[in-house]
Amino acid sequence: MKKILILTAFALGSLAAAQTAPTPVETPAPADTAPVETPAPVDTTTTDTTTTTTTTDAAAPAMAAAMTPEESFTKAQEYATQADVAYPIPFYDRTLWKASVDSAYMAAAGDASNRDYTAYLGQLYTKTQWWINAYNVWTKIGDLTDAEKDWAALSAAKLAYIALNRGDLATAKTYVTQGMMWKSTPSLVAIQSRL
Repeated sequence: MKKILILTAFALGSLAAAQTAPTPVETPAPADTAPVETPAPVDTTTTDTTTTTTTTDAAAPAMAAAMTPEESFTKAQEYATQADVAYPIPFYDRTLWKASVDSAYMAAAGDASNRDYTAYLGQLYTKTQWWINAYNVWTKIGDLTDAEKDWAALSAAKLAYIALNRGDLATAKTYVTQGMMWKSTPSLVAIQSRL
């Protein structure tokens, strides 16, 4: 799926670059005549592409900084609820998921002593498949609930699998060892048998 998205983005980027018209070139005119501008070539081909436009509000960063950790946490939950409805598969690069994760990060950073904020951030990182950030959050928290152990073990298994596929057995073993401390899952057991 990621390869398809990357290839699609690359293809659309190439099409967009190919469709840009060169800027008009001014040719120097003799002193007794008015300047003449050479018109740009007209592209007569049509393409069937979809363009997505994202507008940003210049006041958004200032508003985010002005929000309390509690308000950021509430916003993160609201965005996550909307994202669950809007997108079939959660990824950080989806607008609502990004807003949810960013708000949860602001809440956790704003009140580092609030375990719920940090745990929710770890859950969102795991859900949006940002494995290394999820793993780091779960490691930072320490004592996890049973549900959090499931999330943490999943992030460790994904990272171990990635390390194993690139041939980094030492790193894969580190992730498997930590993941097994959280919870022994079939995925971790299967990866451990390959080490």
